[in-house]
Amino acid sequence: MPRHVLALDQGTTSSRAIVFDRRGRPRATARQEFAQHYPQPGWVEHEPRDLWETTRLTALAALAQANLTARDLAAIGLTNQRETTLLWDRRTGRPLHRAIVWQDRRTAPLCARLKRAGLEPLFRRRTGLLLDPYFSGTKLAWLLDRLPGARRRAARGELAFGTVDTWLLWQLTGGRVHATDASNASRTLLFNLRTGDWDDTLLAALRIPREILPRIVDSSGVIGEVTSVPALRGVPIAGVAGDQQAALFGQACWSPGMAKNTYGTGCFLLLHTGDRPVTSRHQLLTTVAWRIGGRTEYALEGSVFIGGAVVQWLRDGLGLIARSGDVEALAARVPDNGGVCLVPAFAGLGAPHWDPGARGLITGLTRGTTAAHLARAAVESIAHQSADLIGAMQADAGLRLHELRVDGGATANDALLQFQSDLLRVPVIRPRTTETTALGAAYLAGLAVGFWPDRAAIARFWSVDRTFRPQARPAAVRHLRAAWQSAVARARTA
Repeated sequence: MPRHVLALDQGTTSSRAIVFDRRGRPRATARQEFAQHYPQPGWVEHEPRDLWETTRLTALAALAQANLTARDLAAIGLTNQRETTLLWDRRTGRPLHRAIVWQDRRTAPLCARLKRAGLEPLFRRRTGLLLDPYFSGTKLAWLLDRLPGARRRAARGELAFGTVDTWLLWQLTGGRVHATDASNASRTLLFNLRTGDWDDTLLAALRIPREILPRIVDSSGVIGEVTSVPALRGVPIAGVAGDQQAALFGQACWSPGMAKNTYGTGCFLLLHTGDRPVTSRHQLLTTVAWRIGGRTEYALEGSVFIGGAVVQWLRDGLGLIARSGDVEALAARVPDNGGVCLVPAFAGLGAPHWDPGARGLITGLTRGTTAAHLARAAVESIAHQSADLIGAMQADAGLRLHELRVDGGATANDALLQFQSDLLRVPVIRPRTTETTALGAAYLAGLAVGFWPDRAAIARFWSVDRTFRPQARPAAVRHLRAAWQSAVARARTA
């Protein structure tokens, strides 16, 4: 009887594989980084082979670490960096170009042209997304425009498009499966939220032939089985979800009004809104949370482009700290930010502003400003940006937040989570298992094969490591928020 589920978590800077037991506990973990490519300012690319090889090697390493074989695995769950776009030859499986990463901004001129043509309301209404280079559709259109003969070959069905989940499914099954789940499909600018299928009108607007698109499947359900990795041959692939939706599921945020925030390179905040898509009035994204048994659940999402990356900038750009983990101790040297606000708009501002022209800004510098004040302002900027998102979400959904569940690498910073609770005026809860992205993928896969009987059984495994409750005086919080909002207004282009 299989006693484990393997989760494959393919992220922006590394791939991870984690083996989970029946109680949702990690039993083995392997991680491998891969190269980032920046061919031009604003362009970000990955080698498709790197995405697959690091996934394959970490899967084998985790299996060996746990001393398991394929017979010990009930299923494989897959989760992935979203919006990153690949195009390959169906016959040979060879990519036509490097993967264009979600962070890439090369399609800003195309998005601007589509907006000038008055198409943004159409895309917004049907997809729940904005016309922004962040999403996959314009990246795919760019590839079809730039690669010789690509549009002609695409129309003949010779090419295959996919986000990273689709690419890995293709690789794991030896090219037998060309599919994506509804959560990843909802991030492409090509998926109609209400029909649950690719939208022909949007495809025509971007001149994308339907023949290159993957089949859309449930987030939990057997999609295929591994054929290309001997040590995993025959194991069913039974769960797929974009990384942020997987984290929402792994945090057991299954009821309207429940929210999670992932503090990684960026910050991704999702609020579960139930079985209907909620249209945002505050430039948030409406997205599929997951589709299970043909039933779709939805979420509102806000994306902060620079979250933990601001700490990396303190380390690599300014040399203020030697390791990212040192920022908490440096910030703790001062009782407050000394009037300093840091707006980390290094790649523009994400939700709810969506201002790609905004640039980073530091306000309130005096002769008495120290490295500690900058560190504190940097940490606080992560929480401020998340508070902006929560405020917009509550206004959109008409739901009041009662708690915020958090995960991601930066949640090791207690001061950050305490400040987040102070700003939101609600408890911020860090679970014992913070690898919730991989855990969500494992849960989706395990549910599909009966490894876990239902969500109620899974909910019992979720446990709290620490709860942070509001401590700051409301008047002090109002002052800090006003200073932050003033700094953001200065950083914006409009």
